[in-house]
Amino acid sequence: MYKFRSMTLQQKEESDTIWTIPNDSRVTAIGKFMRKNDLDEFPQFWNVLIGDMSVVGPRPEREHFVEQFRKNIPHYKVRHFVKSGITGLAQVNGWRGDTSIEKRVELDIYYLENWSFWSDMKIIWLTVFGRDTHKNAY
Repeated sequence: MYKFRSMTLQQKEESDTIWTIPNDSRVTAIGKFMRKNDLDEFPQFWNVLIGDMSVVGPRPEREHFVEQFRKNIPHYKVRHFVKSGITGLAQVNGWRGDTSIEKRVELDIYYLENWSFWSDMKIIWLTVFGRDTHKNAY
């Protein structure tokens, strides 16, 4: 997955296993700006273009956390039946970053079970024009 670097360089063991927290000291000054404006996500459109990701779908997690969540959260692996997305139902409902993984999984599964072209259009619309201001948009 391609992204712009927004944090200081770290050892792989550290970068892959430590959760990002609000006001994380590892985020650079330019990284704060990129993250605030979601510019660090922009290179992921390359992933969509080459077919590794979708525009809408469950957000990907680092492998270290996938293994933890798989063991502790019922039905977690269901979200892997589709390609990861740049945005998703959980994100437009405010469940992104350091928030409840259980709630994100619940919304990911709801998205998978109720998918439609129009739901994708609504998620894209909310991502661009109203994400985080429409908690519980569904």
